[in-house]
Amino acid sequence: MTIKEAQEKVDQWINTTGVRYFSELTNMAILTEEVGEVARIISRQYGDQSFKASDRDKDLSDELADVLWVVLCLANQTGIDLETALEKNFEKKSTRDANRHKENEKLK
Repeated sequence: MTIKEAQEKVDQWINTTGVRYFSELTNMAILTEEVGEVARIISRQYGDQSFKASDRDKDLSDELADVLWVVLCLANQTGIDLETALEKNFEKKSTRDANRHKENEKLK
């Protein structure tokens, strides 16, 4: 599925099953919550924290998909074509960072 198709599919779901979009402000708060859930899993799975019993059933792929879902909602609500935006972002990074990371001593 392309990013454009994902945006369309989320929009279709919101307008049928979801009734309507939450406000942009509410979706920003939800995005923050979802990113926090990703951070919790990463800190326990790859970091130094141990899992609590309530964290053991959490799935990183599902939580990342939740983050993507809300990002797609925000893009739809604000009229952003994420596919085009990502292509422009690649161009920006390719120009700006053409040698930056190669010359970074910390990455060697």
